Amino acid sequence: MTEYCTQCGTLLTRDEVAVTKKLVNRGATTFQCISCLARHFEVAEDDITERIAYFKASGCTLFEAPEASE
Repeated sequence: MTEYCTQCGTLLTRDEVAVTKKLVNRGATTFQCISCLARHFEVAEDDITERIAYFKASGCTLFEAPEASE
């Protein structure tokens, strides 16, 4: 399913959908990109990116698994 940011219309990645669910509402049906989430929470975009990395490393199942290196 293709999702777009409800604020700016940017095509979203799976991680952006997942972080919206994690930070806003697990049952969310509309999503925001990293830039718009950062504005919403009044934090730097790097803070959202770091949260995504943390949730992935913690094994949160909302996030896609890191790419395996070959």
